[in-house]
Formats: sequence, structure tokens, C-alpha cells
Amino acid sequence: MVSISLFGRSLLTLLDFSPEEIQYLLKLANKVKTEAHKGKIKQRFKGKTLAMLFEKRSTRTRCSFETAFGEEGGHPVFLSTADIQLGGKESLEDTARVLGRMFDAIQFRGFKQETAQILAKYSGVPVYNGLTDLYHPTQALADLLTLEENFGTVKGKVLCYVGDGRNNVARSLMIICAKLGTHFTVITPPELNPDDELRGKITSLAKESGAVIKVTPDIGEVKGADALYTDVWISMGEEEKKEERLRLLSPYQVNQKMMDMTNKKESIFLHCLPAVKGEEVTADVIDGKQSKAWDQAENRKHTIKAVMLATLIK
Repeated sequence: MVSISLFGRSLLTLLDFSPEEIQYLLKLANKVKTEAHKGKIKQRFKGKTLAMLFEKRSTRTRCSFETAFGEEGGHPVFLSTADIQLGGKESLEDTARVLGRMFDAIQFRGFKQETAQILAKYSGVPVYNGLTDLYHPTQALADLLTLEENFGTVKGKVLCYVGDGRNNVARSLMIICAKLGTHFTVITPPELNPDDELRGKITSLAKESGAVIKVTPDIGEVKGADALYTDVWISMGEEEKKEERLRLLSPYQVNQKMMDMTNKKESIFLHCLPAVKGEEVTADVIDGKQSKAWDQAENRKHTIKAVMLATLIK
């Protein structure tokens, strides 16, 4: 494995990580996954503590961080907005200063990317973005690990994301694919296109890696895809837009007909979960033989453990 040091680093967005650093994290994730499947028990976080801050509820993010840290001998502490001051009575900066004195690292899952940035700036310890409205970097790492497991490499493979093109998953996939040379197509109605600022940043990254990044409303672009990916149509905090989202995205449902449009029997289906079966994906697809959504879910734990190992252990 290439010798790369990420000690002390935060993971706020994959824009901050080089292709080599991302590949290092994926290799380390594969290593710890192999260890886990062989039943190897290690205590690499013994004596360390992790603050887990949650503004938004979660199944996979909470379970991944908590089990990954705990089974390595560390002590994770779950803290919701009902448990501590988080920009309420106490300033966010002061909360960060206090947590940095008591914990070795902080995980944050919430709304504003700025909150994660402030925590990282004032705590003095690594901060891990477990999801914000803009980015979901730990999910993207798990997604590319899953793609790699199925095809041996991610470079040159074709990943199509079908659905809401402005959400945190689509944005993070665009970044990681552009950095690793994975061809990535966002298939979305024009009203939900990713923002121009991010697309501008992606252009230069893709040029360096050889990735082809496209945004289109044309469902026919799934032809030749190695993987189709979707996410819920109504993101947390946008429930009032449900009718509009259903109207815009109903033609973009991933069903068996769309899977067959890839013209590749070996194509796989991906979903970050939770899934609303019958909306963004049909039950026969997500529960079918082509679905790798459950591997993805497991891989959240292994990639998150890799990130924490890389940033907390010298």
C-alpha cells in the first residue's frame, strides 16, 4: 500500500482529497473489511473517544460510526440537538472548543456544511462529515468501494445516477468519479441539475483523470452503464416539496425496463438507502439479483473505519 499520511485530517468534502488519497482510503477499507470477515479483532482506537453529533436521524451513518469505533476499542458518544447546545444557547464555536478538549474526533450529520467547517476550525480534532445538505463523502467512498468490488476497478467504468441531480449524494459522486476517472452521468430533469459552481470545479478534475462527466434529462443515456444509482426523491428537510418532486421525477423511476436499457446483463443497481419502494425504485429491482444496495450499506462501515484509522492513528 502506498505510504500516505492523513493523520489529523478532517473529511468535510472529497474536494479536499487527492485521487491518490482517495484510492488509499479505498484500499484501507478493503483491508479492514477483509479483517472483519475473517473475524480479526483489533483495538486500534482503545482509549480514544468520538463525539457523534446528529441534527438529522440516521440508520447507516450512526451504526457505521458507532460500531466501527466501538469494535476497535474506542468509546463513541451519541449527541443529538436535544442533548447538547449546538448553535443554540452556546455558540457553535464554543461548543467546538469544548468538544475538541474532550474528544479525539467529531462526526457531524446535519444541515449546513458551514457547521461542519466551524467544528473543524475550532475543535482542533478531525471532523467527519456524516452528511450535510451539500455533501455526503462517506457515502461516496462506500459507493466506489462497491463498484470496485464488482468490477475490479472504477477507472473507465460507467456510473449513471438517476433522480435528483442537486442532492448531496449526486454532488459527492460527481466529485469522486471525476477524481478517480469513473465516467459519471447525472440523469435528471433540468429543474434539478447540479449547480454550475460545482460543475465548473468538476470540469478540470475530470480532464486530469480522463473521466467523462455528463448532465442530461435523457433516460436513454443509461445505455452502456455498468451501474445505475438512485436516491429518494424527497430529501430530509424538503418534505413540503413532495408533490413537485413526484411530478418531476416520476419518469425517472429505476425499474427493470430501465435496468435492461443498459444492454449489459452484468449491470448493477445501487441505492444509498433508505429506499421508498415504488417511487424512485421498484421493489423487484432493489430486491433483485442486480441490486448491490446491501453491500453498499455494509461498506459504509468499512470505509468509515478506514477514514478514522487513517486520520487518528499514526
